[in-house]
Amino acid sequence: MIERLPGASLTPPLADVSALPAPAAAERCRVLIVDDYVSSADGLVEHVEGWGFAARAVHSGEQALAALTDFAPDLILSDLIMPPGIDGIELMERIRSRGVDCEVLLLTGHGTIATAVDAIKRGAFDYVAKPVDPPRLHHLLERAFEKLTARRELFRLRRVLQNEGWFDSMIGNSPRMAALYVQIDQVAPSAASVMITGESGTGKELVARTIHQRSPRAGQAFIPVNCAAIPENLLESELFGHEKGAFTGAIATRQGCFELADGGTLFLDEIGEMPTPLQAKLLRALEERRFRRVGGSQEVVVDVRVIAATNRDLEQARREGVLREDLYYRLNVFHLDLPPLRDRGEDRLLLAQHFITEFARREGKPVVGLDNEARVAIMRHDWPGNVRELRNAMERAVIVARGSVLGPETLPPTVRGGATGYEPVLLPGMTVEDAERQLIFLTLERTGGNKTRAAKLLDISLKTLHNKLRRYRELGLLPGGGAGAAGPAVDEVPAVRDRPVDEGAA
Repeated sequence: MIERLPGASLTPPLADVSALPAPAAAERCRVLIVDDYVSSADGLVEHVEGWGFAARAVHSGEQALAALTDFAPDLILSDLIMPPGIDGIELMERIRSRGVDCEVLLLTGHGTIATAVDAIKRGAFDYVAKPVDPPRLHHLLERAFEKLTARRELFRLRRVLQNEGWFDSMIGNSPRMAALYVQIDQVAPSAASVMITGESGTGKELVARTIHQRSPRAGQAFIPVNCAAIPENLLESELFGHEKGAFTGAIATRQGCFELADGGTLFLDEIGEMPTPLQAKLLRALEERRFRRVGGSQEVVVDVRVIAATNRDLEQARREGVLREDLYYRLNVFHLDLPPLRDRGEDRLLLAQHFITEFARREGKPVVGLDNEARVAIMRHDWPGNVRELRNAMERAVIVARGSVLGPETLPPTVRGGATGYEPVLLPGMTVEDAERQLIFLTLERTGGNKTRAAKLLDISLKTLHNKLRRYRELGLLPGGGAGAAGPAVDEVPAVRDRPVDEGAA
């Protein structure tokens, strides 16, 4: 039974510690002290205010929750045991559930230290044993506020970067990616299982790592396992470990990935490739948070958050029995679907520039970006390999580059060729003349190279069209002739096509 200790007097007296210098930032820090013993709470307020913090005392968990709104504390110093109402741990959990950004320190007697240590694992900053040692309390308050300040600054910088298309290690500001960022922010602080779906190469592991880094488990291990890359007869041992002598070659006891990820996150990539019999053992481990190693008799207890990913259609995999229905529902608590690169608009250019910078630094080359024709080619390509294909293309481009700007000739032929048919691509910063040239090329393709009909559709004279095409040829702006947008082969259109033709024949 946990013993409830009465509020002890603080030692040494206030006069001995009030001369300690208060940090400059502490003047802005608000500390809420929660203790059902009035004398103890008042003594703590004197000390805390003497160090330059703003302090308020309340005497129950219910009063502390009410003070979250009008006092808006940065730090909360709460007694662990406050019968008969809300105790320190429940108070901490309610504060977290309300999304209040603050740090919680717990006051504990000798009989509750073990409970306080457990509370730290659940999110408390630290604990202070009674009778309180003021210098230690002062030091912990400073450290807690420094941590809070750093976290808030990180959050602010994340928002700034997000506006520029950065979300931790993820890049993109298209509408679908913006919606994905919101979902990640929602699920990251929780312990819920997450299922990530998307085509191969869309960055499912990067999303899983981002969730881990934004979760309370960020300081613990992130263990990735590719279920498709490990032979079926070894996957169980890889996940759950084995005992010495469990099978031929098991010369020593070995921990599996579940144990290695204890306290952190286990990422199971290509979960749809996991053998069905092993899925049953995985389900039990997820539900019971315990398992046996291969060849073992003792159960191992773990605290692991599982994030799974697959490029399969989830519903189809469930219907076909590839993924057990009970495991499907256990993993699919929160579903994130990654968009393919072809649906991410100008994210393609943001990612391309990021990869160019990365590889130019690695290769020691002065490459700084893409010319307009290369940008258009990147925007027109479908990118069936998604971000992985784009990354490889930019690596190749930097390697073969001879100047500071990448042209279309540095891109792989599949990218340089573009899609079937000509579609104009309008980009920020493109001049009206560039856009006009693309419109002329598009119209000529749609008319089969008939300049007379093209001029009529463009509402310009045939002479004006000829003059523009001649100028494009002189400047090397026709397809295959240098800078500019790709387009149809219009430089050698037979002159006979300049004669008027029947409107329905073009």
